[in-house]
Formats: sequence, structure tokens, C-alpha cells
Amino acid sequence: MIGCMRYRPISFERLAAELVERVLALPGTPWVRVAVDGATGTRKLADEMVDPLRVNGRPVLRVSTVDFLKPASLRFEKGKTNPDARYEDWLDEGALRREVLDPLAAGGTGMVLPALWDTERDRATRLDRVELPAGGALITDGELLLGRGLPFELTVHLSLSAGALRRRLPEDEHWALPAFERYEAEVDPGAVADVLVRADDPRHPAVAA
Repeated sequence: MIGCMRYRPISFERLAAELVERVLALPGTPWVRVAVDGATGTRKLADEMVDPLRVNGRPVLRVSTVDFLKPASLRFEKGKTNPDARYEDWLDEGALRREVLDPLAAGGTGMVLPALWDTERDRATRLDRVELPAGGALITDGELLLGRGLPFELTVHLSLSAGALRRRLPEDEHWALPAFERYEAEVDPGAVADVLVRADDPRHPAVAA
């Protein structure tokens, strides 16, 4: 399906600017929750959206799902290089909903836990909750996020061909390639996302027209 789509070339800077425009066009009542999904490149794109949103009067909170992974004892229960576990078990989806997304739903408190788990030290971050003022935007980045029913007002997917994914994923993570193949087959994130970006060459992305 993705191969049949029409794309328009765009610079990385313009891509970030267009996404900011999309966010600003959303009502923002009470909050706007944005997901930037993909195997690589999501953090940089999400970060690029923060300052322009703030300049335009939108408070912003940045969250990365790498800070909402499960403890090592649960992530690696099936082994450290199990692609099905990465697909199904690594993300603490319940915690992400409870601590980040639900507080920014209608009737929510606006009080968000920005990070839950430090995977390097394998311990809780023990951070305090922070308040995102009404009308603010949550910018979340991570992998394998779509198709879970997570409540976002805007979703962006950075699409990679199989060859580009193999090139750009660190070699010591190639064991995870079947997880992303399964994601493509079962979720079709390019069709699910509100904005689809072809990102085989990160210097020259293209947006589905």
C-alpha cells in the first residue's frame, strides 16, 4: 500500500514546521497528545517541534516511551533478543496510559509523570509529576506505538523500507527486525497514522500526499 502512495519531497526543517502547524490547528481543549512513531529518527523530529510550539504560545511536554519500558526482569523474561517480546512486552502500555495519556484526556488533571523507568540502571526514576497547562501539547516519541488504541489526537509514522531499516538499525539490534516486520504486517502503521513520512534518507524525507 505504501509503495503505491504519492509523496512530496520535503526538508526535515519544513517537515517539523508542518507538523507544528497541524498541532496548532487542533483545538487543544483540553490538551493535544501527539505520537511520533518509528524505528529510528523519532526523537530528533519530536524535539524539533518543541520550541516552535512554545513560540506560538503552546506549553509543551516531551515524553519518550523508552522511559516507560518494563523492568528488565519482565522485558527479558523470554531472552534479551526475542523479537516477539520487543513487540509485545517491552512497553509498559498500562503505565503510559495511566501516568501520561489519561491525565491529559477530557476531565484529566494535567499532572503527568514524564518518565517512569530508567532502563540503564533498571530502577524507577522517582521523578515528580509535572503539570501541563490546559491547551498544552504532549509530544511523545517511540517505536511500535500504533495499533494499540492509545489515545492520541495526532499520530505521525516514520516509514522505512526493509533495506533502510536494516541499514539504520544498529547491527546489535538486528535481532529485532522481525518485530518491525510483524508490526508492518499486523498494524500497517502507514495506513493508521494521520501523517505518513517516508524516511529512508533522513536528510530527504517525503510526506504522503
